[in-house]
Amino acid sequence: MKKSRIMVFAIPLMIVLSLLLLYQRHTLVQRDLAGSREEQALKERMLQKYIAFIAEKPALEKRAAALRELRKADESRLTDGQTMSIVSASLQDTVRSIILGRSGSILSERAGKADDLDNFKVITVTVDSVLPDARGLADALYAIETRTPYLVVKELDVRVRNVRTPKELSVRFDVSTLTGTKQ
Repeated sequence: MKKSRIMVFAIPLMIVLSLLLLYQRHTLVQRDLAGSREEQALKERMLQKYIAFIAEKPALEKRAAALRELRKADESRLTDGQTMSIVSASLQDTVRSIILGRSGSILSERAGKADDLDNFKVITVTVDSVLPDARGLADALYAIETRTPYLVVKELDVRVRNVRTPKELSVRFDVSTLTGTKQ
């Protein structure tokens, strides 16, 4: 009788414990499934982002090529040279050829100190010259200001050479240019 009483309590208790164990296993499996679904969704989103980036590649390459061309065009506006001395000499030659091409003559040339302007250097050359008339001066200024690489007249001092015959002009130019040289 005692054995049957124990059996009456033990069998339902074993059934309840078995059911609890099955429920616990079921919830663990459900959590694992939910975690793997979540992980799969994350991977799908990452894959979609990668696909979008790959689809943008041709547009990005076009933009990079356009920026390279723009950079080349901008660099063509800068005076080239390996050192500041070379750039300064090149600037002096350019200004000299412009003035001599307008029937002028050069009295003196001086290279100034290079100034820093962010990633660029500003090179300045001072030229004392004689030009035959105001038209030659206007042509020289136009040729300097419209030249590529860009040249800028920072300072200009014009005086009549002979007051009695005011034909020739004594002109002092301070002409500057930008260079990308970082020395």
